Amino acid sequence: MSTLPPASLSDSPLHYPLDKQLPELGAAIEVAPGVMWLRMGLPFALNHINLWLLRDRLPDPAQPGVQLEGWTAVDCGIDNPETREAWLQVEQQVLQGLPILRVLVTHMHPDHMGLAHWLCERWKAPLWTSTSEYQSALLACSGLSNFGGAPTVAFFKSHGWNKSDELAQVQARVGYYPSMVPKIPSAYVRLMDGTRVRIGERVWQCLSGFGHSPEHMALHDAQNQLLISGDMLLPAISTNVSVYAMEPEGNPLQWFLNSLDKMAQLPDATLVLPSHGRPFQGAATRIAQLQSHHAERLSDLLQACRAKACCAYELLPVLFKRPLDVHQTTFALGEAVAHLNLLCLSGQMLRARGGDGVERFSTIA
Repeated sequence: MSTLPPASLSDSPLHYPLDKQLPELGAAIEVAPGVMWLRMGLPFALNHINLWLLRDRLPDPAQPGVQLEGWTAVDCGIDNPETREAWLQVEQQVLQGLPILRVLVTHMHPDHMGLAHWLCERWKAPLWTSTSEYQSALLACSGLSNFGGAPTVAFFKSHGWNKSDELAQVQARVGYYPSMVPKIPSAYVRLMDGTRVRIGERVWQCLSGFGHSPEHMALHDAQNQLLISGDMLLPAISTNVSVYAMEPEGNPLQWFLNSLDKMAQLPDATLVLPSHGRPFQGAATRIAQLQSHHAERLSDLLQACRAKACCAYELLPVLFKRPLDVHQTTFALGEAVAHLNLLCLSGQMLRARGGDGVERFSTIA
């Protein structure tokens, strides 16, 4: 899940080597030898997700010494009839008669994890992901998610969102995650930061990222200068970094910025394969843009809270210059709290809970 870009980030000097090419639904574009780009629809304002197929080869467990030829799928799309149909078209048009040998999921969000169970069952393929993402997906699939229900409503109220009609919609979102991720595979192969995974002729190193999700895994092929960045590094929108009811004192924005630092040394020639938007080059430039963007937002909040203490809901117009619907407000408020928590934890702001139960933030002079 990500947010729309502020104006300062939209004029990007990044290089898009594929120009304006986009894969047709159910088809693919080869972005590097054995690396196929798929694009699936999403029923949100963010209307697509990029998925990746990597040519693969694995030992056949039934025949020692025999190699199975096939593919590793990276991320899956949500579980709905349209995405299943698109995958069936991919099966006919892209897989070249070869099976999917494993399903690798960068993180637990619905557009990435949604169809993992279906692909794993269909191809008898194992799921590969990090432990934190796997366990978080299990919790969310069971209804214990950060996306709706009474705990989320109480959290939003504590930050000043008190419109009962809108909060009723948030309350109803308790089934939001299971509606797109109805099932999680019963077992998985664990990925960790630094894990090296041989996929076909390539070796990919896992780069953990934090702040957007519990333990996001990007994949870096240093030899061939490729990075499957997932949602950690996007070319035209800023990654959603939110505080949730389950961890109200969290500091995800600091964790996210620290994670970006790990990618800042990537060569300019590295082709970044993001989950949303077009493949691009210029990772360091994009990271500098994002760092500058968040620094500006933090400065804006410090200025806004000098004259009087404000709650996060009151500060939404400081961070977002466009109207927000209820769905967008749930992410925007989480982002606002993430910025405010960073300022409090770094000693630049104080928070106080009023008699009305609302948290308000004030800048330390």
